[in-house]
Amino acid sequence: MPEAKPKVIKYIINKFFYGLLVLFGVITTIFFLFKLQPGDPATIILGQRATEEARAAIHRDLGLDRPLLEQYLNYLNDLSPVSVHSTVNSKSIWYLNPQKYSWLPLIKLGQTKCLVLKTPYLRRSYITKRPVSDIIGETLPETAVLAFSAMLIATVLGIFLGVLTAVKKNSFFDRSVFVLATVFGMSAPSFLVGLIVAWLFGYILSSYTGLHPSGSLFELDVWEGEKMKLSNLILPAITLGVRPLSIVIQLTRSSLLDVLSQDYIRTAKAKGLSFAKVVSKHALRNALNPVVTAISGWFAGLMAGAVFVEKIFSWKGIGNEVVEALNNNDLPVVMGATTIFAVIFVIINSVVDIIYGVLDPRVRIK
Repeated sequence: MPEAKPKVIKYIINKFFYGLLVLFGVITTIFFLFKLQPGDPATIILGQRATEEARAAIHRDLGLDRPLLEQYLNYLNDLSPVSVHSTVNSKSIWYLNPQKYSWLPLIKLGQTKCLVLKTPYLRRSYITKRPVSDIIGETLPETAVLAFSAMLIATVLGIFLGVLTAVKKNSFFDRSVFVLATVFGMSAPSFLVGLIVAWLFGYILSSYTGLHPSGSLFELDVWEGEKMKLSNLILPAITLGVRPLSIVIQLTRSSLLDVLSQDYIRTAKAKGLSFAKVVSKHALRNALNPVVTAISGWFAGLMAGAVFVEKIFSWKGIGNEVVEALNNNDLPVVMGATTIFAVIFVIINSVVDIIYGVLDPRVRIK
């Protein structure tokens, strides 16, 4: 046992650094990819009639008058929670501007520079002039609620249907669920499913369902002010959860069928246990391992995949904000949201890998 602890710590450290490398690669790709985007930020901010002096001032303020490598290093420095900044020269691209950063000083590096601990700076929106971190902070919680609700529907309903299809293998019910999961979950894109759900339940059957095809988690009431409206969550959550639902059904079914063919299941049956107890207490517990892995990965994917669903249902989340930013060529918002999505992916996947590595020594060896 004492020898296992250093291996576990080494495994966790390795996963941590692998996650940082992946994040570094994604951030680098985001920066250079959006640098290829045509258009001048000064034109977006000031309009077509801006003077050359005004354009030059915007370029200096955004650091666009610097060499590309210097812009890239400054971008990494802005995103890093621990970074080096100039405390004296206000014209320097590395200047510790109090309008941009909230920081705590760590170490002085000479007379003019300092190593600081700060909140990552995601730049400002070209259109609204607001910090991108504020925009994401307002919209990300609603996207998280939508993704969590969709994943909850997919998990509960998917495991339930997966168990039933495994128990009723090759029956009409099993084949019907498989066809529906394949057609609507795997084949149909999210925006098409969203349009169908919004049209059917929000327009045609709205008098029976009481649901509306558009709306967000919080709505402004003339008399009561802002109030929560959970009914608006139902249709987008169902739409977003359709694809992971089909995956959970198929994974649960195949995994449970595989477990039911094991020798210890035959032994449990030979002891006289009822089939329901064999499935619930013995087979299902071991069959859910791949399902848990899929659920953890899909949750991160739903956070990023909510873009089209939020736009269709007018859900005021980060996905809807990204679509608006793309329409307006507001690159800082798009880059900031993409970076946040990447961080969420890396954190969730790293945590899942670490948990599996700690619980199962075979994973650490691999």
